[in-house]
Amino acid sequence: MNGKIRAREVRVVSGDGQQLGIHPLHEAINMAKAQGVDLVEVAPNATPPVCRLVDFGKFRYEQAKKDKEARKHHHANKLKEIQLSANIDPHDYGVKLTHGIEFLCEEMKVKISLRFRGREMMHKEFGFQVVQNFVNDVAAYGHPDAPAKLIGKGITVMISPLPRNKRAKNPKGPEAGNGEEATGEEMPAPAVPAPAAPAPARQTVPIRRPVAASASNSNNQENRQSGGFSNNPFSSVDVKVGQ
Repeated sequence: MNGKIRAREVRVVSGDGQQLGIHPLHEAINMAKAQGVDLVEVAPNATPPVCRLVDFGKFRYEQAKKDKEARKHHHANKLKEIQLSANIDPHDYGVKLTHGIEFLCEEMKVKISLRFRGREMMHKEFGFQVVQNFVNDVAAYGHPDAPAKLIGKGITVMISPLPRNKRAKNPKGPEAGNGEEATGEEMPAPAVPAPAAPAPARQTVPIRRPVAASASNSNNQENRQSGGFSNNPFSSVDVKVGQ
């Protein structure tokens, strides 16, 4: 950068990638100072070396970002193997299918191997059918490099991950943890129940007692006039005061 460059002449490139021609080193440094940027050597092995007029801090940030993207795609060199069988159980098949999808979503190649045992070699079509079903189930995440082949007593096929923009999302990835992130749509707000209407006030209804017979009414009137009880519980008791 700047004065640490050892070449006498350099090919100067502007920040937007425009070629500015070949200039002596001191002229290139003066051009960088005039624009308020640095002269950064980006291709030291070229003849003459290529230098770019760019802010050195910004250049380091962009370079670190490119290195990070390159490390993400470095997983494509890794290989994972999944072994199947001609009479595999549906549950085991589902578990191995889930592992295969996770490997493909992590930018790894997947090798499918199916080994025939004993008399299973007499019915190779069942093994090919299992392998083909697996390839069809992971079609949204990877594609086979070549058709499945019978090698010795087994079937082998290699599956490579699809590009990120063409590959389906990982069903067990972090983006599927929340409904909004997995579908890209906002979840509807929960419905708020309307306030219940106030209960009507209870009305007190007076209880009307049945009217007694006419004889009872006459006795009650007589008792009220005489100052006695209206319902005398001792009316049927014969009590003599002298005794």
